[in-house]
Amino acid sequence: MIPLKVIQSVHPEDFKRYDTATIRSRFLIDNQVQPGKINCTYTHYDRMIVGFANPTDTQLLLPNYPNLRAEYFLERREIGIINVAGDGVVVADGITYDVKKLDCLYIGKGTKSVHFASKNSNEPAVFYLLSAPAHATYPTTLLTHADAVKVILGSASTANHRTINKYIHLEGTKSCQLVMGLTILHDGSVWNTMPSHVHDRRMEAYFYFDVPEGQKIFHYMGEGNETRHITMNNYDAVVSPPWSIHSGSGTASYSFIWGMAGENLDYTDMDPIAITDLR
Repeated sequence: MIPLKVIQSVHPEDFKRYDTATIRSRFLIDNQVQPGKINCTYTHYDRMIVGFANPTDTQLLLPNYPNLRAEYFLERREIGIINVAGDGVVVADGITYDVKKLDCLYIGKGTKSVHFASKNSNEPAVFYLLSAPAHATYPTTLLTHADAVKVILGSASTANHRTINKYIHLEGTKSCQLVMGLTILHDGSVWNTMPSHVHDRRMEAYFYFDVPEGQKIFHYMGEGNETRHITMNNYDAVVSPPWSIHSGSGTASYSFIWGMAGENLDYTDMDPIAITDLR
């Protein structure tokens, strides 16, 4: 079993003194998509776990990390799973779910075993995992990309024309505290989550994918009046504290998965920051 990486919480006043290398070490989750492996990171932001499963020619079992002090991974947790590559399969307590690219599977608290597999080892699945503590059990639910609630926002003139796909939320797949979906930037658009916002009641994690080879994402963090940035690659994830903005711009169009946990499930619960007020 690969050890569970741990990310500690950061105070915003301390963040102001961080250089690029320190920001990357405290918030960036990179190089975690590895063939034939599951890699997970435990964060002290709402105790969210960010993970990746990249099965090739054999099934991968979601491990029970010693850090969890649990009988099995989902004893006190729920998990959202989105596939971002080749056709895959998830088996939850013996029930098989076909999870194609951009499909989302929610698995509720109390599920004892979760296995991941690819339909074709030459075109393997890449499963992105978000897991939050849960105090109630909700049914395992598969929601395809075609059936997800879609909202089109932005415009080409501001380089942020995008389609938001909502999967796990109040009006969609039910959960205890997990909220999850993905955004696809239209061709020629590069900005996400602009104008920026924060939400003091919950953390958020971003996972960037379908970033063309040789291109980069510039991910912006920090308080609205004290911003910083790091560059990110395809299949990189980043953790955003409740006090931090989370916006990105790319050198080409891309897609990203957003996920949250905290006090509520209201997708619109955010405190906007005007573009003119950013520093």
